[in-house]
Amino acid sequence: MREVSRDRIKAFLTLLPSIVLIGIFVYGFIGNTIWISLTDWGGVAALAEHPVKHFIGIQNYVDLFTGFLEGRFRQDMVNAVFYSVSLLAGAVGLGMFIAILLDRKPKGEDFLRTVFLYPMSLSFIVSGTIWRWMLAPQGGVNILPTYAGFKPLTFKWLSAKTTVLAFNWQNLLQIGLYLVAVITIIIGFIVYRNSRSKSVKWLAIGALSGLTAWIGGDMLPKALILEEIHGFNLATLGIIMATIWQYSGYTMALYLAGFNGISQDLHDAAMLDGASTSAYYTHIAIPMLKPITISAVIILSHISLKMFDLIFSMTGPDNAETGHPALNMYLTTFRANEFARGASIAIVLFLLAATFIIPYLITQYKQRRTR
Repeated sequence: MREVSRDRIKAFLTLLPSIVLIGIFVYGFIGNTIWISLTDWGGVAALAEHPVKHFIGIQNYVDLFTGFLEGRFRQDMVNAVFYSVSLLAGAVGLGMFIAILLDRKPKGEDFLRTVFLYPMSLSFIVSGTIWRWMLAPQGGVNILPTYAGFKPLTFKWLSAKTTVLAFNWQNLLQIGLYLVAVITIIIGFIVYRNSRSKSVKWLAIGALSGLTAWIGGDMLPKALILEEIHGFNLATLGIIMATIWQYSGYTMALYLAGFNGISQDLHDAAMLDGASTSAYYTHIAIPMLKPITISAVIILSHISLKMFDLIFSMTGPDNAETGHPALNMYLTTFRANEFARGASIAIVLFLLAATFIIPYLITQYKQRRTR
């Protein structure tokens, strides 16, 4: 017992400096940012030696989501959602597809694996600069058809003004209820095999959310007084392509390592039972790699919230069509000197990242406790 207690004391003393540093420089600064976001620090006197700050509560957050002058932030939030969804679908799907092809052991596997993984080694600034040249309106991708005798393309990859999937921000609560309904219904069907009672609960929540949005749409409170249309701007396609190109190799490496970790005997047994190659990956290999898929989704979701350098290098900070909350935070804080408003944007991004990471950490902790 004494040896165990001594080991615990030694371990605690060893970790103490790291705990103190993390507590000050991570959580301490997060707490300070939260406090700043609850003040009115900004304006002409923001850079004074002893600036005056007044506590105003959550007014900065209310202004971000309902204020008349914060329409760009709301469009940036919509862009961030499309960036995240596109990155997850593209990088995970393409990375898994490439991993399956390489798992078939083609000739030149080592060379191909290096080629696909190489973009991951580049910084966002480097890859953003390369893609900006490639997607230039008068060159790059647009002139490729001329080599086959066709007319050049005229699509403005990084400056298009066309918006699709448009919706009225005024009806945000109603749209959110519809999204909750769709997500919970999908979860209900997924968990049906394992637990019918849980499936019924999820389906009931989805049905209730959908009915509330449908029947009570006109009675739900409006986010804004006037209509404010947002949507998916086609100028973001170039940035989405660059991000998927850079991170599909990363997910490929994750899945390829997972496929290599599956016993060859399991593969051979599936083939002997008459399973086709597609059936083996669909019903055996890919379901076994569920932890890898979850990890990839968590990491890529986190990365999608930190696309400042890629967007900055491709389109600059002043292109509203390809905006991102991280860019908005930079402009608000260091150009407009609205430090409290910039801190509130930072906290919104922090909370978005936490919605992905905290549930994952909780499930991992529960799994370790049950072992």
